[in-house]
Amino acid sequence: MQTYLELIKAAYTNYWHYLKQSVLMQLAWENYFYGLLIISVFVWGLEAVFPWRKQQSLFRKDFWLDIFYMFFNFFLLNLLVLIALSNATALLFEDFLGLLGLSTFSFQLIEINSLPIFARIFTFFVVVDFTQWCTHRLIHRVPFLWNFHKVHHSAKQMGFAAHLRYHWMEPVLYNSLRYIPLAIIGGFSARDVALVHFFNITIGHLNHANIHVDYGWLKYVLNNPKMHIWHHSKVLPTERKNGVNFGLTLSTWDYLFKTNYIPFSGRDIEIGFEGDENFPKGFIQQELYPFAKK
Repeated sequence: MQTYLELIKAAYTNYWHYLKQSVLMQLAWENYFYGLLIISVFVWGLEAVFPWRKQQSLFRKDFWLDIFYMFFNFFLLNLLVLIALSNATALLFEDFLGLLGLSTFSFQLIEINSLPIFARIFTFFVVVDFTQWCTHRLIHRVPFLWNFHKVHHSAKQMGFAAHLRYHWMEPVLYNSLRYIPLAIIGGFSARDVALVHFFNITIGHLNHANIHVDYGWLKYVLNNPKMHIWHHSKVLPTERKNGVNFGLTLSTWDYLFKTNYIPFSGRDIEIGFEGDENFPKGFIQQELYPFAKK
């Protein structure tokens, strides 16, 4: 027990130092704070220059709430919950395997560090994205999990910052399910993770942004605003009631597994979910909603 407490304490301390170094610009490529800021300003600029819904204000409905969600979920949530939880979970998993005379190395299928850097990063990216696609489908199919995901779907106007409007329980689930395949592969560097993470954040911002852009054939590879708007549609056919277009970064999985759905231009469709008019409007109330929901 002492080991776990020391690990959690060290996790908090180390992440707090990292956060301070990020804000004070003492870090380079791994500076997620300014990386998020630069990506957000860039995509917001695209919204200003190439708006899809021209009547929608740059400071759209719930703009500042989503900005708060963005920084809370990307930084403060890590400080409060995820860093300590993920480190403790990893140690717990290792201890459990140890009781069986195993370790994560026992499951590693390939020596990832032996691959060229591009192959290593591509492998990491594909494994993470497919795992997240599967998790996203699960969240839409299980009512208990859907109550948490409603926070994300409560946005009534789409914009880049809506990308990171989500309940804090979601990354707990995503990180837990993602840990297993990554533990099997293993060997990724912090730089590998950073490069993939920044790319995913950029595509995620673009998916939710109010921008008019033609992806051409890339629409079959990358998720995009004209596809993702239908994921947020308030009205879907009965046979699609559990959702459509689950891709986070890649749209490929939806085309492969027949969950793609773009019946016509979704520029002006209503987004949300049934009963969203009664969904809480404030941050605290939205965070508490899934626990109060029967």
